[in-house]
Amino acid sequence: MTGRLIGRRQAAWAAVVVLGLTSGGVVGTGAARADNGIDKLSAQQIADRSRDALLSAHSLRLSTHGYLGRGGNPSTALDLTLDRDGNCTGSVDLGRSQGSVRIVKRGNDVWVKPDADFWKSQVPDGGPAFAAILNGRYMKGSAADPRLRDVVNGCDLDTFRKLVGDHADNDRGTLNKGRKTTLDGAPVVPVTRLRDGRTVTTYVAATGKPYPLRITVRGGGANAVVGFSAFDRPVPKATPPPDQTYDINALLARQSSPL
Repeated sequence: MTGRLIGRRQAAWAAVVVLGLTSGGVVGTGAARADNGIDKLSAQQIADRSRDALLSAHSLRLSTHGYLGRGGNPSTALDLTLDRDGNCTGSVDLGRSQGSVRIVKRGNDVWVKPDADFWKSQVPDGGPAFAAILNGRYMKGSAADPRLRDVVNGCDLDTFRKLVGDHADNDRGTLNKGRKTTLDGAPVVPVTRLRDGRTVTTYVAATGKPYPLRITVRGGGANAVVGFSAFDRPVPKATPPPDQTYDINALLARQSSPL
């Protein structure tokens, strides 16, 4: 159940990302970068180049917060660093005291640490007992475990890239280019699409590769922000030590209530 719940939330965040990119984190290296000339291009050309730049990344940091305004979903937050090899580390916050989860994946191993609020709200039958057994430790399992499939897929940059690529031709709405400006000190060109009562703005780097650095979604009940940064930087290799982990199969053996 844990994996499926996290997976559904990740699907919602991915939808925000894809929505922004088809309209079309901040890079904070501090290094000087050459002007890439995108402010001379059309809005559609900028959107296409930003999408292609994102798809070319081998690793990145993805952060989101806000809500889409559909079905009364609470504001959620995601902060993950992930790569094409399926490695990742980060956290998920479901909002409104629904709990948060720490996630680490390295190779074929996955570690997941839900907090007490998550167990209480998301797994009301047996959740508090699981929390007591874990006592602040991570659950550890195999990437091949079907109970963790959604977590594994959500930690794979290739899954994210496929979502973006599959929606590349969804270009409805009015696309406009704004004036060159700065975002947290970085030169950017905003590209805005008005669609279905929502304003989706992608801030594209005007130096170096034209990565999308931030996407905002406003209106129609939505208020969400997506940030991209740490492009092509390795995912941290640190994993939870053995004394801070608990095997997921051993946990199930201790409790009859299913995950």
